[in-house]
Amino acid sequence: MDHKKIIATTQRFDGRHHPIAVQTNIEIPFREMPTLEEIQVKLKRFVQQRDWEQYHSPKNLAMALAGEAAEILEIFQWLTEEQSRKLGREDLEALKDELADTFIYLLEIAGSFQIDLLAAVQNKIRKNALKYPREKAKGSAKKYTRL
Repeated sequence: MDHKKIIATTQRFDGRHHPIAVQTNIEIPFREMPTLEEIQVKLKRFVQQRDWEQYHSPKNLAMALAGEAAEILEIFQWLTEEQSRKLGREDLEALKDELADTFIYLLEIAGSFQIDLLAAVQNKIRKNALKYPREKAKGSAKKYTRL
């Protein structure tokens, strides 16, 4: 397995809720594109090494996922539609981190129930294609029950 040096940037806040960026150099063994299963194994090992399994119930993971999703919303809060499409470097980096956090919790929840996320996504796309036929849904933001 290749070893790639990853520079991890974490964000902390001072007493006045101002972000303080802290940069740490760490060595993490990763190939360029690990599979979902490999990432899930790494996450499981990470959690086990810290004895966090006791906190990672599906309920707690879902709550953490919601919290991280709110942090994504916070990045876009008060931006215009145009501004939301052209994030600055700092906001883009924050978005990457928050998306990764939500993805991690999503993977952990899926792992708790042995759900194959790729298969679930493909199945959901098929279901959505039936609920939202192109000829009825094209250009419409209506829910499928109102098409």
